Amino acid sequence: MLKAVLLDLDNTLILFDELNYYTAYFEKLNHYFADEFDPDDLRERVISGTMALRHNRGLKNNLQHFLDVFAYEREADIPRLWERFKAFYQEAYDDIAVAVDVPEGLHPVIAQLRQTGLKLVIASNPIFPVIAQEKRMRWGGLDPAWFDLFTHIENMCFVKPTVDYFKQTCDLIGEAPAECLMVGNDPVNDMSAAQAGLKTYRTTDAEVIDYAALTLTDEQRQKGPREIPDPDFEGPFAGVASAVLTLVNGHTQ
Repeated sequence: MLKAVLLDLDNTLILFDELNYYTAYFEKLNHYFADEFDPDDLRERVISGTMALRHNRGLKNNLQHFLDVFAYEREADIPRLWERFKAFYQEAYDDIAVAVDVPEGLHPVIAQLRQTGLKLVIASNPIFPVIAQEKRMRWGGLDPAWFDLFTHIENMCFVKPTVDYFKQTCDLIGEAPAECLMVGNDPVNDMSAAQAGLKTYRTTDAEVIDYAALTLTDEQRQKGPREIPDPDFEGPFAGVASAVLTLVNGHTQ
């Protein structure tokens, strides 16, 4: 019996050019750390800290793990550096120039899902703080209050595409993986939920799939999406409601 639907955010619920977004992201971020790091050093620290999250084994949350790597040889400065990040997300994050679209049928489908009584989760890769995730949801006209949970760097200890990410997310909402559906566009980061026992729906609205996502290990890049089972469902986001109805009625394709 289906109990919950997990929804990826980037290029699933909101459609945008991630490469251009990250270019603009670092341009804005540089202003907040100009007296601490030169642009190349800052970029390297952010990327290294983010990529290090794939090695988090759950002994600390992702924020602590990120900051430990980001502030290498500057451990005493962690509280002050984190305050800089928070100021950036509060004051400048909304000014990043990013053209966002939404998949056809986004809001009607979300409304239908909310009416089912199923638990709804924004299962976005938890590499951003809570304030950023809330703002990113609003890019697509989504109210964070509509969801039972959204994953972010402060409440998770794992990242996609690890099995542990999906297990922790299901634990947080109190549902077994077998009773959850993961909806997302990425054949690696999202469809790897099948390896944790979730049903999967791969959306096809986004034109570009980045197999070299930050969370992929070298081994995973070499294997590619072929090592992950085919999704239970596949199609545009507008078809998610139909797939949910199929699962609620106890059938699969």
